Amino acid sequence: MSTVIRGKAFVVRDNIDTDQIIPAQYLNLVPTIPEEYDKLGSYALAGLPESQYSARFVPAGQMKTPYAIVIAGRNFGCGSSREHAPIALGAAGCQAVVAESFARIFFRNCVATGELYPVDATARICETVKTGDEVELDLDKNTLTLVANGKVISTKSLGEARPVIDAGGIFNFARQTGMIKA
Repeated sequence: MSTVIRGKAFVVRDNIDTDQIIPAQYLNLVPTIPEEYDKLGSYALAGLPESQYSARFVPAGQMKTPYAIVIAGRNFGCGSSREHAPIALGAAGCQAVVAESFARIFFRNCVATGELYPVDATARICETVKTGDEVELDLDKNTLTLVANGKVISTKSLGEARPVIDAGGIFNFARQTGMIKA
């Protein structure tokens, strides 16, 4: 698993809830069915109000996002405990969310599913980074770099959650470490 994720950023603000990440009408999609997994990704962040977010995370008619990293404010992933939220982001092609803080259940669902890295920022970055900016997230150095100007922002370590996400989620981790039989 790569320790550096580089790509365009998609920036959201505070209190992005799971209904905004994946609206309830798409929860009937079954992530273990490949076609439905892909379709789930096409609806990632579809619940964001267009009046506040003119750029769409997944362009209309597309299945994947051009944004590798979501940059967020406080309390990302609040609301219901749906596992579909990190799965939808991962299915869309998002590899990480860097936020000031996460709702606990969203963070845990990211680890359990292994879909993406939920990285805590050490400063308010959703006002520094703009949607479309090229960024580089280094999971080993715990940094987020704005490629255009070289500005480096510290992030917190994922600690013991990192190997679980690297493995692709809790069940893959348990198999790889011999906790459960393959």
